[in-house]
Amino acid sequence: MPVKIPHVTLNTGGEMPILGFGVFQISEDRTQRAVEAALDVGYRMIDTAAAYENEQAVGRAIAASGIPRDELFITTKLWVQDAGEVPAKRAFERSLDRLGLDYLDLYLIHQPFGDYYGSWRAMEELNRDGRARAIGVSNFYPDRLADLITHNEIVPAVNQIETHVFFQRADDQQLMLEHGVQHESWGPLAEGNRGFFENSLLADIAHTHGKSVAQIALRWLIQRGIVSIPKSVRPERMAENLDVFDFQLTDDEMARIATLDTGRSPIVDHRDLQAVAWVGKVRFNT
Repeated sequence: MPVKIPHVTLNTGGEMPILGFGVFQISEDRTQRAVEAALDVGYRMIDTAAAYENEQAVGRAIAASGIPRDELFITTKLWVQDAGEVPAKRAFERSLDRLGLDYLDLYLIHQPFGDYYGSWRAMEELNRDGRARAIGVSNFYPDRLADLITHNEIVPAVNQIETHVFFQRADDQQLMLEHGVQHESWGPLAEGNRGFFENSLLADIAHTHGKSVAQIALRWLIQRGIVSIPKSVRPERMAENLDVFDFQLTDDEMARIATLDTGRSPIVDHRDLQAVAWVGKVRFNT
């Protein structure tokens, strides 16, 4: 029997699973099989993006699953090259067509660069029309998130940012809580950086609970109220990542994990000038 995944309530009133399946860096030819396996073991939230160039494969997996549409939560994202009010609307239609869907559960601005104000105007319209049931952002640091909230009518439902034991984002989460924005983690397992899977503190806690290091890290996010989207192409690992609802970390264990925070990204810093220049130049066949 599939695992019953708890949900969080968004500022739209809609619900979002607290744990989903991400397809970043899964090639187009492997994505359909991976998503089918994820749905089979019990995931009901799938996170993709135009820039991942695998939306079509995600759509094929959804169609093949036979799962009723209202039981699924599907997210995709708008890339920088399509920023702006008119381009964003066109990009949304292309993504929807590739996914083979009539609406999205969540549509995100992928990067806080380019004309994201124009993009947000387009997304507000899509939200009012019901074609994007929730809209949000990704990789927005507190200053840009606060700015977007202050000067627009609709508050983002979600901010999807790098969050894991080595980069815990407590200040970001506090701002989101104050404004009713749901914190979502990408890279919840730190993409294996900084010896994540061999970390002795996490391994010790994992041993106590009879769980894996990955399960401890995901449970830590869940207990902070943070949505996460771990990725794997191995069905046994997908199932393991989902098996995190039958135990609880103690306050002491949560505090010990808090000591791992470095306050810096081991993956990408969206305020680094070289990273900003690189993201702005990347173009995909979206």
